[in-house]
Amino acid sequence: MSPTVEEVKALFRPKLKPLEWDSKNKVLILLDQSRLPFEKVFEPNRSPEEVAESIRLMKVRGAPAIGISAGYGMVLALTSSKPESLDSAIRTLSRAKEVLDKARPTAVNLSWATSRMLNRAKELVESGRVRKVGELMEELEAEANRIYDEELESEIRMGLYGLEKIESGDSVLTQCNAGGLATGTGLGTALAPVKLAKLLGYDVQVYAPETRPWLQGARLTVYELMEEGVPVTLITDTAVGLVMYQGRVDSVMVGADRILADGHVFNKIGTFKEAVIAKELRIPFYALAPSSTFDLRSRVEDIIIEERSPDEVRTVRGVPIVPQNVRVYNPVFDVTPPKYVTAIITEKGVIYPPYERNVRRVIAGER
Repeated sequence: MSPTVEEVKALFRPKLKPLEWDSKNKVLILLDQSRLPFEKVFEPNRSPEEVAESIRLMKVRGAPAIGISAGYGMVLALTSSKPESLDSAIRTLSRAKEVLDKARPTAVNLSWATSRMLNRAKELVESGRVRKVGELMEELEAEANRIYDEELESEIRMGLYGLEKIESGDSVLTQCNAGGLATGTGLGTALAPVKLAKLLGYDVQVYAPETRPWLQGARLTVYELMEEGVPVTLITDTAVGLVMYQGRVDSVMVGADRILADGHVFNKIGTFKEAVIAKELRIPFYALAPSSTFDLRSRVEDIIIEERSPDEVRTVRGVPIVPQNVRVYNPVFDVTPPKYVTAIITEKGVIYPPYERNVRRVIAGER
C-alpha cells in the first residue's frame, strides 16, 4: 500500500535545496544551476530585477521553481523599494510583475505566480485587511510561503499517482531536468515517482538524455539522481530512439512548462521526439505537472516558443564547435500533440484521453 502525503513528508529529506527564503534578512537564496555539477554556488537575490535576471540566465530553471522564485520576487519588490503608501505598493508590484513575466515567456508558472501575488495584494488593500505597507509585506511573504508549501504537497501527490505506473525493476526515460532542482523543493515532478519508488525500496533506474544545448539532463538530472542514490545512465540525445527500440525503457516520464486544455504539452526541446517514438513502440508516455502549469485559455497557435542565443548551440560550455557565422535555430521548448500522450499526471489525479473533456474536469472541476 502506498504511503500517505504526511508519511512522505516525514520520510523524504532532500539532499539538494535549490532555493531558500531567508525571512530574517528578506533575501532569496538561489543555487546557481548554470554552474552545476562542478560548482555549487548559492547567490542572494534582493530585488525582483535580480530574480528576473536569475531566471533569464537560467540560474534558476524549471517551471515550478521559476514560479516559486517569482512569488518571492514580488515580495522583494516591496522590501527592496520600501514604498510609502499602499497605492504606491500596488504600483510597485505591478511593475515587478512586468519585469518578472518577461524573463521566461513560455513557462506559465511564472505569470501564474506573479498574478496570484498581485491579486492577493489588491484584495488585501481593497478589503481594508491591511492598512500599512509593512502589513502588506508580511501577508505577501506568507502567500509566497504558501506557494512553496503547495508545490511540495502537489509534487508528493503526483509522485504517488505516478508511483502507480512504476514496478520494481523498471527503467524510466525522462527529458531535461524535472526533478527537485527544477521545482525548488528537492522532489520534482517527473522524477517524483522515481524518488518515491527509491524511498520505498523499489529497484528502479533512469535513462537521462543529455539535453543539448544547455545539457540539463547531463549536468542536472544525472547530478541530482546520483546525489539521491538513484541509478542513472546518461545517453546522448541522438541515442533515445535506439535505447527505446532495444527494450531498455518501460515508461517515459517528463515534466511540462505548459499544458493546454486540449492536452498539448509544452516541454523542453526533445520531448516531442520521445513521445512519437514511445507511441510507435507502445511505451507509455506520461507528462507530470502541477495544476498551476495548465493553461485552459490559450490555443496551441497562441503560444510563443522561446528562442535563445545561437551561441548556446555554436559552443559547448563556452568552447566553439562550429563556424561562428553559421545560422542557428535554437528553440528551448517543443510541443507534443495530445495523441502521443498516454496520460497526464497531476496532484489532482491522472488525466486520460479525451483531454478536451477530462483536463477541464480534473483541473477546473468542470463537468
